[in-house]
Amino acid sequence: MNGHEEQITRLALKRRRKLGSLSDEAFAELELAVREDPSNFVDDDEEQAFSQIVAALDRYHDSCRDDDLLDDEQYAIASAKRYARLESDARKALSIDPDCVDAMLIASIAQETQPDAFLDQLVDYEKMVNEEFGSIPRSATGDTWTDVFMHPRLRLSNSIAFAFFTTARYRMAIERCCDLLAISPLDALGSRFVCALAMARLEDERGLDWLDARDKRRGNAWMHLSRVLLMFKLGRMPAARRALRGFDSLCPGGAYALLQPMFVDKYLPDRPTFTPQTFTETLLSVHEASFVINDVPDFPHWASNLPWFWESAHDFCHKNGFEWRDWE
Repeated sequence: MNGHEEQITRLALKRRRKLGSLSDEAFAELELAVREDPSNFVDDDEEQAFSQIVAALDRYHDSCRDDDLLDDEQYAIASAKRYARLESDARKALSIDPDCVDAMLIASIAQETQPDAFLDQLVDYEKMVNEEFGSIPRSATGDTWTDVFMHPRLRLSNSIAFAFFTTARYRMAIERCCDLLAISPLDALGSRFVCALAMARLEDERGLDWLDARDKRRGNAWMHLSRVLLMFKLGRMPAARRALRGFDSLCPGGAYALLQPMFVDKYLPDRPTFTPQTFTETLLSVHEASFVINDVPDFPHWASNLPWFWESAHDFCHKNGFEWRDWE
């Protein structure tokens, strides 16, 4: 969530509505003024609450900077404190604007609720918002994401799709992701990534081929890894090995990320931004795929017993100064 940029756009658009018609040059100057000091343009409860959320996320991320220096016990204590602070901040935003969707979502994430209960909360939030404002409309531009004021609701819907996925409701995850792709074809939130993994888990080769074609077969770490998992689950081992080679060669650190799982913090509230074809992308894809891999226990053993894959993982580890852990 790029809260600062969204805030600038929201405030500039609202001020333009108040001022009436502005030329493109005048609106550009307005955006510069908002960027210089957004607080001067916050003049309603909705934007005050959103401003609180932006500040809360800044505080959260700032508090994570020294985590690498903490041992496990210290990290657990620090994490609990920052989640408690984040939830408190989100509740404060809701006290200002009870309809602040991002605050609802972030408060639920910060609670560290059990997965099924977390999903129930999000579904209840969505029902409440839909009853008050109607379902998410299709944009005249063809992609609802172009309306910055729809971002919170799209984030909530995308979070529900991911919660369906993490609680093994794969068919429901696919349906929700397809709904999101219909109203937001450019898929700024990456619904297609979760959709690919869910299709792999259900051994839906036709669906995965459709999704790959929809993306013009440009490929990404999620799609490459989904193809590996699908071929493995279908028992087509030569194809699985070829797909695994593709994943490792096209996704930096693919072998290392699979054989040496790394901690990834909760998404607040959506997937962190990443540069395509980087280790960060690979790491995020493996983290999300872990919900499928845990149901396919033979998969890591198979991959680790391929000598070339093992060597690739070790090479990446040593070249990048990472740690290699031998699992018991």
